[in-house]
Amino acid sequence: MAVLVITGTGTEVGKTIATASVAAAAVAAGRSVAVLKAAQTGVRPGEPGDAQEVARLAGAVTTAEVARYPEPLAPATAARRAGRAAVRPRDVAEAAAKLAAEHDLVLVEGAGGLLVRFDEAGGTLADAAQLLGAPVLLVASAGLGTLNTTELTARELRAREVELLGVVIGSWPDSPDLASRCNLADLPVVAGAPLLGALPAGAGGLVPTDFRAAAPGWLAPRLHGTWDAEAFRGREAG
Repeated sequence: MAVLVITGTGTEVGKTIATASVAAAAVAAGRSVAVLKAAQTGVRPGEPGDAQEVARLAGAVTTAEVARYPEPLAPATAARRAGRAAVRPRDVAEAAAKLAAEHDLVLVEGAGGLLVRFDEAGGTLADAAQLLGAPVLLVASAGLGTLNTTELTARELRAREVELLGVVIGSWPDSPDLASRCNLADLPVVAGAPLLGALPAGAGGLVPTDFRAAAPGWLAPRLHGTWDAEAFRGREAG
C-alpha cells in the first residue's frame, strides 16, 4: 500500500487527527510518510492547514497541498468564489503519485466527505482514488446517525470498485452512550469492512510527543498499530 486515501462520513468527524494518527504510527514503524491535502479550504496563505497540523502531531512527515482557498466551503464553491482554478481529481492523483515515488506511504486527505465536489465538472475524492487505484480509509463518528452515512459511503466505493480498507472512529467519547456502544458491532457490518481503530476524544489536544507515543495504540495492525477491535468492543460495549 503506497497510497492511502482518507475520507470522512462528513465534516468534523476527526479526519485530520485520524490522518495524523496513521502517519505517526507509520513513522514509528520506520516508514517514510508524505501527507497530501487534496484541497485546503478556509485557510489563507501563510496560515497552517490540515497537512501542517498532521506534521505537528505526527512528526517527520512531508506535507503538500494541491490547492488552498480562503473560504471554508466545498472546494468547487471556494475555488469559484476566489476566482481561482479548481482542483481536478487528476491533479490530486498526479501529486500523490509523485510523492509515492519518494516515500513509503502517501496519505491523501480529502475535504469533507467522499463526494464533496472539487470542480464544476463534479470531480471528487472518489474519482482521485479510482485514478490512483488506492484503498480508502473511512473516518466515522461514534454515535447516532453514523451507520447511515457510513453505509452510503461504503456503497459508493463498492459501486466504483474502490477498496474500503476499513473504518476508524474519529472521536471515541469518554462516556459512550448506548448508540455508540452498539455501533462498535454495527459499523463493520454496514461498511462491509473492518473497524481499524478508535481515537479517544480530545486526542488532537495532546502534546505531540504524547500523541506520537499513543497513536499506535489507537490503530489496528493493518495501520501499523496494536489496537485490537475485539478487545476494545468487549471492554467498551460490555
